[in-house]
Amino acid sequence: MTDTTASSKREIKGWHVLAGFAGAFSIIIAVNLTLAFQAVKTFPGLEVRNSYVASQSFDVDRAAQLALGWNVSATLTGHILSLVVLQNGTPIAPRIESATFGRATSVHADETPDFAFNGEALVAQVNGGPGNWNLRLRARAEDGTLFQQRIILRDAK
Repeated sequence: MTDTTASSKREIKGWHVLAGFAGAFSIIIAVNLTLAFQAVKTFPGLEVRNSYVASQSFDVDRAAQLALGWNVSATLTGHILSLVVLQNGTPIAPRIESATFGRATSVHADETPDFAFNGEALVAQVNGGPGNWNLRLRARAEDGTLFQQRIILRDAK
C-alpha cells in the first residue's frame, strides 16, 4: 500500500519564501516609486527662490503690508473672478503688478486675469469652474508698498 496523501503535499523550500518576499517588496517599491514620481511631476514649483533671503525682510515687509489696513477677499462665481480690496471700508483699485489664477496643485491651467474696476471690485473673466483655486496676488499701494497674498477660493456655484 502506498501513501498517496504524503506524495501530493508540496514542500515549501527556501527559494519559495525568497521569491514571495521579493515579489511582495517589488510591488511595494514599484507603487512607492510611481507615487513619488507623480508627486514630483505635478509639484507647481517654489514660492520663493531662496527662503533664507526672503526671511531676512519678512517681518518688515509684513508690518508694512499690515499698516496698509487692506482687507482683501476674492470670490469665484462660474467664470467671473471678483477681487475686493477695502481700505478703511472703502473699495479701492490698487495697481496690480501680477495676479495668477490657477489650481493649487498644478500650473498647467494658470492664467493671468485682466481685472477691471467697477467701483466695488476688480472683476475679471477666467476659466474657473468647480473645485479649489488660488489667486496669487502682488499689488502696489499708492505709497509704493508691496502687498502680496495667496487667496484660496472655491467656485460659489
